[in-house]
Amino acid sequence: MNSLKSLSKPKAIIYDWDNTLVDSWPLIQRSIDKTMIAFDKEPWGLEKVKNSVHQSMRESFPQIFGDKWQEAGEIYKKSYHEIHLDIDFLPNAYDLIRTVAKTDILQFVISNKVGSTLRQECKALRVSDLFFAIIGAHDAYNDKPSKDPVDLALMGSDLDPNKDEIWFIGDTIADVHCALNSGCRPIIFKTQDGSISKSISPQLIKEKSIISYDDHLEIKEILLSLTDIESK
Repeated sequence: MNSLKSLSKPKAIIYDWDNTLVDSWPLIQRSIDKTMIAFDKEPWGLEKVKNSVHQSMRESFPQIFGDKWQEAGEIYKKSYHEIHLDIDFLPNAYDLIRTVAKTDILQFVISNKVGSTLRQECKALRVSDLFFAIIGAHDAYNDKPSKDPVDLALMGSDLDPNKDEIWFIGDTIADVHCALNSGCRPIIFKTQDGSISKSISPQLIKEKSIISYDDHLEIKEILLSLTDIESK
């Protein structure tokens, strides 16, 4: 089985944002459930939110709310915006991106969170300058799992996923498919309890030999072994 130790040094790393670098499940759950209640629907609860939320709003809300999806979207966005700056990094995530920033490896964020909201959170956490590009929903013509956000993010970088080793680290099927669709190497970040999102099938992991891990410290140590920098 492939492991982190089998990886070669990447020229770039693309990260998902929510629940890959930052802990946003509780905030998403509160906002989703408030929206459900507003439409006389059963609240989802945290477990269902974790297993179901991976598409952008413009793709998922029409399936849930039908022709009222835009109205539901406004309720969700208002609720989320009221609390979203309470967000914080997952364990060792900040240390990882600060370490990579000392190397010649470019870093990117690609999320299905609305781009303006995503960039507000990066700014609030003071990491905007660590990324070559920060791409969210509606920034590209299509959102993840399309390759469009990757194409947009890489513009001006001279990187080519067909030639260069580019890691795409994320926690859901949208991240895996986006990586595969764009020619990047998918790497799964497990949930906080050490499991892989139910949105990703074991068969796909086996077929594509996808590597997974559950602590950003593991990735940091691998990168330190592949570069000349020293941990500080």
